[in-house]
Amino acid sequence: MSIQMQQNPLTYESLMASIHESNRFLTEKFAETDRLFKETDRKLQKEKAERDRQWERYNAAYEKRMKRMDEEMGKWANNQGCFAEEYFYNSFDYGEQNFFGEHFDTIEKNIKPKTKKLEDEYDIVLFNSSSVAIIEVKYKAHKNDVAHVLKKAETFKILCPDYKDFKIYLGLASMAFYPELEQECIEQGVAIIKQVGDTVVICDEHLKVF
Repeated sequence: MSIQMQQNPLTYESLMASIHESNRFLTEKFAETDRLFKETDRKLQKEKAERDRQWERYNAAYEKRMKRMDEEMGKWANNQGCFAEEYFYNSFDYGEQNFFGEHFDTIEKNIKPKTKKLEDEYDIVLFNSSSVAIIEVKYKAHKNDVAHVLKKAETFKILCPDYKDFKIYLGLASMAFYPELEQECIEQGVAIIKQVGDTVVICDEHLKVF
């Protein structure tokens, strides 16, 4: 015995109802998907904002630490520089002032002449009736400092016109030298003034007049 199932014929109304139901289902799914996307986006934006705030706090703290470190390093470097200047100045002031092939009668430190267009600073300057010796002092000099020393002769003649016809000698004083630095001084005619033990040694055989 066979049983035949009777199928309802597909009508226009049933087709439209099916399409409407499908559209409703898709609309709900799209809306749900859009809601999830927006919720995820809000969550990501919130997390990003929090990361940005954390980074800003970290960056502010880092900059504060670096600024404090720079200040401390500046104080430390200034203290070293002041120590070196005082050490070499006292060595010249209390020692024999016969060097650069001449005797110097007067010594001054931290001279800061200036005009409206130019100013400079000279760590140690020695004078006699015809010559001036300008000494740049560094705690630990570098090869690049030699170019800075060479400019001292030019600015001194402009800023101190009473000495423009004097012979100008240049020297670089440092608590420590290395071979490349000494060679640069020799080639440029700048005296090498350094600490050796408890003594200040001046190497000026190569000295030039500026």
